[in-house]
Amino acid sequence: MRILICEDSVLLREGLVRLFEDAGHEVVAALPDTSGLGEAVETTDPELCILDVRLPPTFTDEGIRAALGLRSTHPSLAILVLSQYVEERYASDLIAAQGGPLGYLLKDRVADVAEFLASVQRISEGATVLDPEVVAQLLTRRNRDDRMLRLTERERTVLALIAEGKSNQAIAGLLFLSEASVEKHITSIFQKLGFEQGESGNRRVLAALAHIENTGGPVPPAGPTGVAR
Repeated sequence: MRILICEDSVLLREGLVRLFEDAGHEVVAALPDTSGLGEAVETTDPELCILDVRLPPTFTDEGIRAALGLRSTHPSLAILVLSQYVEERYASDLIAAQGGPLGYLLKDRVADVAEFLASVQRISEGATVLDPEVVAQLLTRRNRDDRMLRLTERERTVLALIAEGKSNQAIAGLLFLSEASVEKHITSIFQKLGFEQGESGNRRVLAALAHIENTGGPVPPAGPTGVAR
């Protein structure tokens, strides 16, 4: 995989370069800020772009705003936001924006190198990977709407696990259900939320976004990363 890294910490940046190269990937550029990001994307044609949220010169939201820009200018490019922070003002816009695969992981919650590399690989293959803490912080900023009131308590639990990125098999194991029962719950959720079979985009991701946008409840405990597709 061809990877572009945009990270201001030289130790982390060089550490990621070594990690990815040792794993057999090609790091096509490693930038300390976003000043040359657009040109680098054009000239190196990466398959995945990894950005921190807070980058020079102001160390506020340069990285995530750059990620939003890439979603617009290079919609097929896979993006991973890797940061210590959840930038709530832009995170939901980034998740909801049309575009390629997306990840948002928190540095301090990446506890296993092999799992991190697996998450990066899954993003490159089309997955949407969200740290449950990212989902949880976004949830606290949203209000309920009538669509969520249509769901049963069990369906809301299943939807929260979808938002964390759990597979049907994982949800079945956590809730002690058969995969067929989980599939029935998910089908019901899609119908109640108005996501029909012909809906453009991925209904599983749309359902997760609906949960993020419209639910104020807690997120069940989960591991450090999840996949929502």
